[in-house]
Amino acid sequence: MHPRERPVYDRRRFLRNSLYVSLGTVAAPGLLSACSSTGSSMSAANTVLPLARPDDPVTLPLHDDIPAIADDMDPETGILKVFNYSDYLAPGLLKAFGEEYGVEVEVTTFNSMDEAVAKLRTGQARFDVFFPTPDILAKVVVGKLLQPINLSYLPNLSNAWPSLQDPFYDRGPLYTVPYNVYTTGIGYRADQVSDIPANGYDLLWDERYAGKIHILDDGREAIGMSLVRSGVTDVNTEDPELIRAAGTELSKLVSAVRVKVDINGYTEVPENRATVHQCWSGDMIGAQYYLPKGDTADVLGYLYPTGQPGVVGSDTIAVAAGAEHPVLAHHFLNYLLDEKNALRNFGWVGYQPALQKFTPSYLSGQGYVPANLESTVVTLEDYRSGLQLLQLSPTGRTLWDDTWATFKSG
Repeated sequence: MHPRERPVYDRRRFLRNSLYVSLGTVAAPGLLSACSSTGSSMSAANTVLPLARPDDPVTLPLHDDIPAIADDMDPETGILKVFNYSDYLAPGLLKAFGEEYGVEVEVTTFNSMDEAVAKLRTGQARFDVFFPTPDILAKVVVGKLLQPINLSYLPNLSNAWPSLQDPFYDRGPLYTVPYNVYTTGIGYRADQVSDIPANGYDLLWDERYAGKIHILDDGREAIGMSLVRSGVTDVNTEDPELIRAAGTELSKLVSAVRVKVDINGYTEVPENRATVHQCWSGDMIGAQYYLPKGDTADVLGYLYPTGQPGVVGSDTIAVAAGAEHPVLAHHFLNYLLDEKNALRNFGWVGYQPALQKFTPSYLSGQGYVPANLESTVVTLEDYRSGLQLLQLSPTGRTLWDDTWATFKSG
């Protein structure tokens, strides 16, 4: 599951708008928060999906019948059609782009990456810009759903983290530019959690907070966390013994702490319905806007483990193969990689652009992140050392899914 695959409440939109006014930001609301590996390029005829890994990078295939656009072309006019998660682009930023280029921007949303890929495959609608996650990138490229990018239109790519200017999942890059990054950690009530254990993940097994401990309703995230807690750093392992052992440890949460399973940490922690909640960093940035009247952000905490591995994730932006406005789409990608525009976008979506300028101290100093929640900001080192939940083989996916189903049935 992606962090955006969850409901968004009207109150959240209202509070984003309120903070926007208080920050004095212009035109954008305020802050809210497949089956064998290969390190070499694949031929277009090869339909085996590579399992990209940081230590085994992938060069995705090019297709003769889907060329990149030529250099020095003028952007098209008309309507730029964007396909993305709901509430994952600032409306004010879209309006500003449209005004600058004399076009309209139309956003169509999807609820899950599976849904998005299915719609692209069936051709139910044609889009110019798509936001794929790295774990499905090989699938959509082999399926001829994306077109190669022309880097001459993307000078702002130099603002991105170096490791994402030529990422392991898309060497070149040939198809994508980076969008946002996030970590998976633990949100908690800092006014109630008296101490953090040496192994931070043990906080989710702490019986002192029984009845108010939640984990993400996401098998990859929950099992991955259990693996890391036990010292396993391969969060894409397909070893049945390791996966089942991780599932067994999760099952202990049922009787030990009466664990709850959901994806609403951004409301449940600030509203004191959860004391400890596995969650994504961007959601804890947004959690401050669900605090009851009189509470301040210092009652919130976010633990992203130091001294032991943690899970990181990222998103990308691409140009769809059937784009009717491919040049304009390239200009849109470059627009989002501009530091000023990216900051405005962050101020609305609450998920951090993968740009070098956006350090914890910078975002805190600009008032976008409370000082006590600087741990929600992903650093270059977090990304380098972080563990990423990536594409599994069909056999591995079944093993993970079955283990998760067993836990949930208990």
